Amino acid sequence: MTKLAILFPGQGSQEQGMGRDAAEKHAETMDLWKLAEAESSLPLREIYWDGEAGDMADTRALQPALTVVNLSLWLAVKDKLSPSATAGHSLGEFASLAAAGVLSVEDAIRAVTLRGKLMAGAGGEGLGMAAVVKLPQEAVETIVRDAAEDTGRELRIANYNSPAQFVISGEKTALDAAGQAVKAAKGRAIPLAVSGAFHSPLIREAADEFAVFLETLDWRASAFPVFHNATALPEPSPEGVMAVMQRQMTSSVLWIQTLQGLYGAGVRRFLEVGPKGVLRKMLGPNLKDAGDDWTGETVGSLEQAEAL
Repeated sequence: MTKLAILFPGQGSQEQGMGRDAAEKHAETMDLWKLAEAESSLPLREIYWDGEAGDMADTRALQPALTVVNLSLWLAVKDKLSPSATAGHSLGEFASLAAAGVLSVEDAIRAVTLRGKLMAGAGGEGLGMAAVVKLPQEAVETIVRDAAEDTGRELRIANYNSPAQFVISGEKTALDAAGQAVKAAKGRAIPLAVSGAFHSPLIREAADEFAVFLETLDWRASAFPVFHNATALPEPSPEGVMAVMQRQMTSSVLWIQTLQGLYGAGVRRFLEVGPKGVLRKMLGPNLKDAGDDWTGETVGSLEQAEAL
């Protein structure tokens, strides 16, 4: 039997109208939207079903809303599947935890709602992030290290998305220096529309508050392995999972290593559960040395879920 991994996307996968089809057909899904609205005190359905792109990018709204959509689609397909593992990209890791039964769906939504509020409040005038493309990992690592040393400012690789796509995060002085070096090396540095330096030590205060909250949740044994962003490995115990998640907000997202780890564990079928298909598009670059014995699919709507 082909081993299957379920992948859940994070911020950047939002789109207008997401999740509306499932919510209008299934009361259980509509209840998740209502829970997320109650937790966030935001009109999430209005924002994501009829709103503008700028409102949809607000991390306070985006984190609970996208998690509701991811989990709604998961609930629509889970009885048809027998996963061997799961992983989620940044925010998507919480949907993975719920899919594997480590957290309840309700606790996952509560967690990401607080996470979104804390991350939105962790911004600052001198902080930011940028995507770096068209350069190999070694070159990006060297540029980041040199820019941090030359400026004396914090800078790190926040996301290892694919062998030629990285996200760097830190203080803008160091970001600017890195951007100049990227350009000189014939790469591209693209500033991201975020207000903070996520997945870096610069949001430590928010991460510490979130870590305390995570201790109040009910962490349970996993039905199948969850490969974590911070380590690209599964944890065998609920306590170990909680410990990894307590440092997830300030740790780099090791997505290259995660996909390669899943492949190394025997996974040959990858199914992204969430809108847009962003993670499916990353499979090819990350598994280019693995041959052609794997497949990638996306379930991004109720219609696709029902057709699976």
